[in-house]
Amino acid sequence: MNAKTVVFGALAFGLASAALSINDTKPAAKEYRWIVVDGPYACHSKEDLRQITKHHTDETELQMVDQLRAYYLVSGTIVQLVQEDSTSGMSQIHFAGVTSNLWTLTRFLSERPVMDPYEVIETPENFRLNSAQTPYQIPTK
Repeated sequence: MNAKTVVFGALAFGLASAALSINDTKPAAKEYRWIVVDGPYACHSKEDLRQITKHHTDETELQMVDQLRAYYLVSGTIVQLVQEDSTSGMSQIHFAGVTSNLWTLTRFLSERPVMDPYEVIETPENFRLNSAQTPYQIPTK
């Protein structure tokens, strides 16, 4: 009976440690989120995002925006969720009109619609991706 307990315990410990070691990055399937903050909190790299959120000063902000390492988020803007990394608390997002994906903190995103500064709620129906895969088409008469 004691040997069974040891074997079962080792098996449970092995499965639990394997499950915890899996990187919890999951792709999102056409999910949309709304921005809930205003500020330069979208970056090409996770490291730049860490830098601007942990050491946020006017000088750092100006330098990173000037070097195109940080982009401003505007509350109420709809974005497409590309992937979530729950271990780092970051999400990769895609803006309409921006050609590359950017990282932001997941807490800066809402699953519920948020009004933009013009008191309009952006919807997935009016979200346009301006990329090589889906170029914006000018309607013809």
